[in-house]
Amino acid sequence: MPLDLTQHPCFNDSVRHQTGRVHLPVAPQCNIQCNFCDRKFDCVNESRPGVTSAVLTPARALRYLEFALDKAPFLKVVGIAGPGDPFAQPEITLETLRLVRDKYPEMLLCIATNGLNAEPYAADLARLQVSHVTVTVNAVIPEIGAKIYAWVRDGRSIYRGVAAAQLLLERQRRTILALKAAGVTIKVNTVVVPGINDFHVPEIAEEMRNLGVDIMNCIPVYPVANTPFEHIQSLSAEDTKRLRQQVSIFVPQMNHCARCRADAVGLLGSPESAELTSIMQACASGQIDADPKKPYVAVASMEGILVNQHLGEAESLWIFDAGGRLIDQRKTPEPGGGNERWRELAASIRDCHAILVSGVGRAPRWVLEQAGLNVIEMSGLISSGLESIERTGTVPTSMKKFARACGTECQGAGMGCS
Repeated sequence: MPLDLTQHPCFNDSVRHQTGRVHLPVAPQCNIQCNFCDRKFDCVNESRPGVTSAVLTPARALRYLEFALDKAPFLKVVGIAGPGDPFAQPEITLETLRLVRDKYPEMLLCIATNGLNAEPYAADLARLQVSHVTVTVNAVIPEIGAKIYAWVRDGRSIYRGVAAAQLLLERQRRTILALKAAGVTIKVNTVVVPGINDFHVPEIAEEMRNLGVDIMNCIPVYPVANTPFEHIQSLSAEDTKRLRQQVSIFVPQMNHCARCRADAVGLLGSPESAELTSIMQACASGQIDADPKKPYVAVASMEGILVNQHLGEAESLWIFDAGGRLIDQRKTPEPGGGNERWRELAASIRDCHAILVSGVGRAPRWVLEQAGLNVIEMSGLISSGLESIERTGTVPTSMKKFARACGTECQGAGMGCS
């Protein structure tokens, strides 16, 4: 389905009074620490990035989205903007995007990231038709960046000072180039901190132009208590206007930023909906189930302890509830019959929202996903997989299997492809 890219209110000022956005707060962790940021989770009077009233799992985010679209049908954009960075835990972000794309193919999808760990997932974002990405770039000279970032975490390594800022800048450049090559529209946010990087913004804008960035948003720093920059005052509205005019010769400027929260919903600049905030909190706490009609998880297993069978070889599936209690064991359809076999299987586990397998072919995956099942290839204990799904909606990368398509290399031993 062709997407109407003109309907993103952050990228198109002319539609912001008619179309809205909803941010799904599924990314609580962050891989950098900025000197202006304190990511509070429950501060309803603040409108700034990093603030949310709840954190959702992917499945519960989808359930919340259903309610949000029912209450506000003018929502056209689904975004993930924290409260941390979406690629500090990329598996959660990608799972959320996949669930939304499958159920709402017409929605625009967007991401806001610091760019440190986004570049490896550019192809995934393109496959999911993520059309807009915002990258926050606060310096293109590492010595200036060193004054803004307390630390940068890359895997298990922590960087500080100029080394941290240099690493972040290199990753941001690679992220922007990779996303532009994939056809994604890029906005750069720059947090303007007087005395730290305000004089440096034209240099940032010039380099962003050279990287092909589409639009830039200069955001006055928001003084936050208990941060190193808590006593630095924001630029005045007049100074902000002048700065934007100055750098507009390099990159078109966004002039209607609302400093959106990580759980923002509705039209830009409009008050947050107390009703939707309550619904989101109820979804996050489990008071509203992810899908009350699909409480179970199906598992392909030889003995009911490990996820260790390829779906095509499983003669039965084990059915568990969210707490790990065995509910049933159901026979799978006989081999043969092409996709009809998999449609029959989907119908037999219609009360399941996910299926865990050690391997699966492209055709059954497609049929099962079309039926609304989350198909997860993994190895390890069933109990660990179920616990992770209940907590995050998916399993960690360390448990996932990335097997090749089943074919001539399949060992035929119930363990999936080699």
